Amino acid sequence: MDHNTECNHANCSVKNTNNSVCQTISEMDWERGLWNAAFSGDEEKVSMLINKAREAREIVNTVDNAGYSPLHYAARGGHVNICDILLRNGAIIDAETRSGKATPLHKAAAAGKITTVQFLIKNGARVDKQDIDGQTALHKAIQNKRYDLIKTLTDACPHINNIRDNKGNLPDPSLC
Repeated sequence: MDHNTECNHANCSVKNTNNSVCQTISEMDWERGLWNAAFSGDEEKVSMLINKAREAREIVNTVDNAGYSPLHYAARGGHVNICDILLRNGAIIDAETRSGKATPLHKAAAAGKITTVQFLIKNGARVDKQDIDGQTALHKAIQNKRYDLIKTLTDACPHINNIRDNKGNLPDPSLC
């Protein structure tokens, strides 16, 4: 029985049948978990959740339903302080998303977070790592017109200009 369409609610405990206000368990997990704290840049909550965990290395590398680790969210949001906390607690710097194989560096570059890109590179992120489409962080930066990242990425990895994606495209700054 589809509760919302087949129940008249006369003898039922369901008070609100508006689907737009319903939240799934995975959405609640995300909101209450380390992923949202990292995404929001909430340093206090990130530290509290890590300290509360049985195993810090495990919680900082747990992926959500979309396959993102907390480091992906912190990098995308440009939260260097959160990235630092996560890495100090064992986060995998080149963790890949489940479906797209994107790393935190890909996410930071696509979002144009130069300080985060510099921080991740300084801490050992592989600049030449390719996602499922064969794209590097440089491809992502160029696609998103992030001119300021080109020099940072090419200085860190000079051969990145020669890496073709799966369609055979080189990262072309003239596309910016």
